[in-house]
Amino acid sequence: MDTILLAKAAILGIVEGLTEFLPVSSTGHLIIAADLLGFTDQRAKVFEIAIQLAAILAVVWEYRAKIAEVLLGLMSQPGARRFALNLLIAFLPSAVLGLLFAGDIKQYLFNPITVATAFIVGGLLILWAERRDHRVRVLSVDAITWKDALLVGFAQSLAMIPGTSRSGATIIGGLFVGLERRTATEFSFFLAIPTMFAATFYDVYKHRDLLSLGDLPLFLVGGVTSFVSAFLAVRGLLRYISRHDFSVFAWYRIAFGIVVLATASTGMVSWSAPG
Repeated sequence: MDTILLAKAAILGIVEGLTEFLPVSSTGHLIIAADLLGFTDQRAKVFEIAIQLAAILAVVWEYRAKIAEVLLGLMSQPGARRFALNLLIAFLPSAVLGLLFAGDIKQYLFNPITVATAFIVGGLLILWAERRDHRVRVLSVDAITWKDALLVGFAQSLAMIPGTSRSGATIIGGLFVGLERRTATEFSFFLAIPTMFAATFYDVYKHRDLLSLGDLPLFLVGGVTSFVSAFLAVRGLLRYISRHDFSVFAWYRIAFGIVVLATASTGMVSWSAPG
């Protein structure tokens, strides 16, 4: 297989892994990175599915003990059943809205200009959330109520707009409903598991005609780099938020969005046109 193509796969895998669980939008970064690398054909659609799956497997591995505890306790432990039910409740808004509108969103909004705009708006919302009075009342993921889960689920559905960030929407949504910072972040990680698995299997089914064994090396390279970088990003974020807030990600989003819009308006970069 073409070495340059494998290098592109490795780069995109790293981009996906590093950004999937940070409040900066992996989809937005992938759209922009793929546009710059010229990797936007039909094969790229299936490739993105593979590296997103690899990223979520990194979270499964990181939280394997908690996941096993919940699965083994579903029949006998009320706490395990409550945790699983909360994830289901939080998952439903995105699942329903995704089935209804995913096609139109991908057709009209998956482009660098829309992403850049969403980056800036999302950054401003994070700054606003961090500067408001944050009253903490939920200190662990096991203490989350079904109402908290539902509100976080509605926040997650905003991430259907590319550039918004699924993790950013769920984390900031969690802060708004009173979750402690680490609790909001960990619940975002756990919620990513059913959300991204469902999206992955749906996309695989929808694009099954594009699957080819000849692309396996491409998927392996992108998958490995995505898994490793996602694993490092998850651990790094948990360490970071123990001493800091999310403002740095907000300023990054704003700066990144401004750069994309500026290069588009001046013609320095020929970004894909909206729609």
